[in-house]
Amino acid sequence: MISMYGADWCGDCRRTKAQLTEFGVEFEYLDVDANSELKSRAIEISGKPNIPVVVFEDDSYLIEPSNSDVEAKLRELGVLG
Repeated sequence: MISMYGADWCGDCRRTKAQLTEFGVEFEYLDVDANSELKSRAIEISGKPNIPVVVFEDDSYLIEPSNSDVEAKLRELGVLG
């Protein structure tokens, strides 16, 4: 399953969350503001404090991805036709 580390105040997070929802992709939303361990984990994964961090099933990840980056990755993984 895809994991998305983000925060409700983050515009890029809201955009990426909406895109994944629109595509009907199952994902786990991990609120870094609600849990400091999640925030630390997101930084550990990406090496940066930037969000969103989207972690895919192949263990690759995108940091602050554009809509086209997310779509391209989902197509690469065969999630989208």
